[in-house]
Amino acid sequence: MLSSAIRSTRPLLNASSVTASRSLAPLGDRVLVRRSIKETTTPGGILLPSDNVKDSQEGTVVAVGPGIRDVNGALHKMNLKGGDIVLLPKYGGTEVEIGDEKLSLYREDDILGKFE
Repeated sequence: MLSSAIRSTRPLLNASSVTASRSLAPLGDRVLVRRSIKETTTPGGILLPSDNVKDSQEGTVVAVGPGIRDVNGALHKMNLKGGDIVLLPKYGGTEVEIGDEKLSLYREDDILGKFE
């Protein structure tokens, strides 16, 4: 009975307005990456079946965390920045879905390299 007498002064939000405004800022030494889409055709024009196309090992950095602190409290800056094209491991990372986009979250140490 007490809960029915207490009313919230905040307006209720519908689910579409909540998901449209979501964003993700990586913490520590985390890197948010958008995997590249693998080609479904060969250079000769042959179409590959969808079950034969594996995840690409390349991706574009979307966002990076501030870095990681050592035991003395010194901040070690990240070697990557937004827009870098990186080589990703075949397995690992955490898949994150923001809106209708699938992104992956990795530690900086897990990323194999950066394309120049």
